[in-house]
Amino acid sequence: MADFLFEPHAPVSIPIARGGLYAVRRVYCVGRNYAEHIREMGNDVRDPPFFFAKPADAVVVGGAATPYPPKTDDFQHEVELVVAIGKDGSDIAPEDALDHVYGYACGLDMTRRDLQAIAKKAGRPWEMAKGFDHSAPIGTIEPASAIGHPATGKITLSVNGTERQSGDLGDQIWSVAETIAFLSQFVTLKAGDIIMTGTPAGVGAVVKGDVIEGRIEGVGTVRTVID
Repeated sequence: MADFLFEPHAPVSIPIARGGLYAVRRVYCVGRNYAEHIREMGNDVRDPPFFFAKPADAVVVGGAATPYPPKTDDFQHEVELVVAIGKDGSDIAPEDALDHVYGYACGLDMTRRDLQAIAKKAGRPWEMAKGFDHSAPIGTIEPASAIGHPATGKITLSVNGTERQSGDLGDQIWSVAETIAFLSQFVTLKAGDIIMTGTPAGVGAVVKGDVIEGRIEGVGTVRTVID
């Protein structure tokens, strides 16, 4: 047995709706995948997809609270469809891409928007705006074998019971299959990889005490309280 310098960290996992745990390897996020959100952020609708990453241990599960992070005065919510990869692959053809999906969940891409704006202006990476601690609350994973592969369905987010974001999965510029195929040209996707597929319009700031609830029709929910 290896003689570790310190005790290895526990693996990060997400509950599966019908029992068991999904071990998280990597978290990839698609930027700007809904036309209305692209316009509200002042960008070109037809840009090809691009990706940023969050560390696996940014994942928050079980409805646990999300601490308000340091170094920001503009902490914002983004509700997203989460794709859980269940089969390894690279250079995946779009027509084969859904065979690599284990299941789906509803998640939140929490963002330090002021730090993101500074990074954009300076042409710097987004990691401190996107990949910080507790920045990816995710609900229970529903296996595709049970719910299929949702291409349409209402996606919403409310704060303290007031709806802020509303869209439809059918409004995604790049489908799940296209996103998987495109990303797999750059990296080998493996079982345990998570892809967060972008957010509809209506992103906004939250403060301590706010209750965030995301919902995707036919997929599930995610809930967290800003602590």
